Amino acid sequence: MLALYPGTFDPFTVGHRDIARQAATLFDEVVVAVAASSGKGPLLTLDRRLEAASAAVAGLANVRCVAFDGLQVDVVGDLGAGCVVRGVRGAADLEQEMQLALTNRLLAEPVPTCLLIPEPDHLGVCSRLVREVIAHGGDPTPLVGEAVAVLLHRWGVARGGRL
Repeated sequence: MLALYPGTFDPFTVGHRDIARQAATLFDEVVVAVAASSGKGPLLTLDRRLEAASAAVAGLANVRCVAFDGLQVDVVGDLGAGCVVRGVRGAADLEQEMQLALTNRLLAEPVPTCLLIPEPDHLGVCSRLVREVIAHGGDPTPLVGEAVAVLLHRWGVARGGRL
């Protein structure tokens, strides 16, 4: 079964990679779908977010990345996904993910949502905090991993620490 792991991934974090890794053990194929989300005013362009996600999951044989602009339910249908994968770090994430899953059920043929919990070391990691670290000149490497940190440095987005 193909599972879709959608998100903005601005930028892709170690927590995102952990969820993709877990999903890769549960499903035949996992597609990390990077959303344009232009309304959110992302730090990175869609192309850069796609490149970072691809670099982060490069070692996961049955995981690939695509970009999309539009509704998640349309990507699910286009790819023939049998499940949507999302990460949940706590109660606030659970509430948000339930609302999204229920809305998607109203918009299209219901596809199950699989909620995965990241490893304890990654529970506090989120893209918003990574952007804060970057904005204040800190080293995002522990939060994004080496592959993504190298790209952030090359793009001139991150300057602190080991970069």
